[in-house]
Amino acid sequence: MEPGMIILICAVVLVVLSFIIWLCSRYKKCPSDKIMVIYGSIGKNKDGTNRSAKCIHGGAEFVVPVFQSYQFLDLTPISIQVDLKNALSRQNIRIDVPSRFTVGISTEPGVMQNAAERLLGLKLSEIQELSKDIIFGQLRLIIATMDIEEINTDRDKFLAAVSSNVESELKKIGLRLINVNVTDISDESGYIAALGKEAAAKAINDAKKSVAEQEREGSIGEANAHMEQRIKVSEANSIAIQGENEAKMKIAMSEAALKEKEAEAQKIATTAEKIQAAKALEESYAAEQAAEEARRSREQATLEADIIVHTEAKKRQLELEAEAEAEQIRRRAKGEADAIYSKMEAEARGVEEILKKQAAGFAEIVKSAGGDSEAALKLLIADKLEDLMRIQVDAVKNIKIDKVTVWDNGQNKDGKNATAGFISGMMQSVPPLEEVFSLAGMQLPEILGKKVPENDSFTMGNDSKAE
Repeated sequence: MEPGMIILICAVVLVVLSFIIWLCSRYKKCPSDKIMVIYGSIGKNKDGTNRSAKCIHGGAEFVVPVFQSYQFLDLTPISIQVDLKNALSRQNIRIDVPSRFTVGISTEPGVMQNAAERLLGLKLSEIQELSKDIIFGQLRLIIATMDIEEINTDRDKFLAAVSSNVESELKKIGLRLINVNVTDISDESGYIAALGKEAAAKAINDAKKSVAEQEREGSIGEANAHMEQRIKVSEANSIAIQGENEAKMKIAMSEAALKEKEAEAQKIATTAEKIQAAKALEESYAAEQAAEEARRSREQATLEADIIVHTEAKKRQLELEAEAEAEQIRRRAKGEADAIYSKMEAEARGVEEILKKQAAGFAEIVKSAGGDSEAALKLLIADKLEDLMRIQVDAVKNIKIDKVTVWDNGQNKDGKNATAGFISGMMQSVPPLEEVFSLAGMQLPEILGKKVPENDSFTMGNDSKAE
């Protein structure tokens, strides 16, 4: 056989074996904890419609390549916490029903088909949310049809109603209810707690009633023994009187026992009620005292914080205002000092300019006088002579003399009378030019007069008084 033929035969055999292995791999086995859902071209239902999926639990099935595919649904139980709050009961009392539901995908043929159609491809969290919504709605519906007493005391009836309603709804999406666990049921109004207290009080009263009945039977037995003794001793008494006395005794004992039970029950109830009321008031007063203490501490802390913040802010404000005022004073003083300095500097410059101008003028006068300072001084005095004379005249012209009285006795020394002496003295009161020049440190020019020596001067006097 030629080598090429051998290679061809080997290739064909290899392809056939590969095809067989591939076909065998399409034979799928379903684990016991899963449901295998085959979908695709499955066939038709009895009514002629296309079959959506084929569900297999256990066993194996061949999945036709290309035309069919498969997925698994997990049968692991799913635990769902359902905390139903403010559910309205038939008595219009809102209650809280915390519960936990355990559900799983059902293996019943019809329900399993629903799971394949509605849950295939969903994640575990999505299945939990879907189930929780259904459970919430059914729980509210069931609670609305039952009294709180039925829900609280007859748990079997409540759980049976929950199982029946919830499971029927869960089957529609392919789930089955495995277990329901309802924990403590509570309500906002305290009705359930009151029912518990009532049941406890009733049990206590029943026990006390049983004790009282046993004591009563003992008393009756003792009374019967006394009665038999009296009957045997006094057989002469009539049967009617004996029966009447027996009936009265029974009635009296029954009424006494009844009153005793009623009084004791009333006493216990009143005592319990007062004890509970006292405890409630004590707890309320303690809570109010703690709240008031906390509020007082908080208000005190707030007040202290406000005072501190306000004081710090006021202090900072005063500091800023003082700094601002000091800065203003410094700036104002600096401005005034600068102004005074500028003013004095300007005045000094003005005086300097005046003196410079006067010096220049004096220099020109001296120059015009041919360099003779004495002649220049005479020119200046001649120029100011009119002003000097005006000053001397102004010194006495405004003196007002309302009346002058002269007592003259005739000739005085040097041939002058008192009137002439008065006028001469008044004129001498005006400072002469020579003295004015002397005070200024200058000498009166000769053109204006020359001072007479002391030995050549004469004195003036008078022998009269003028007023």
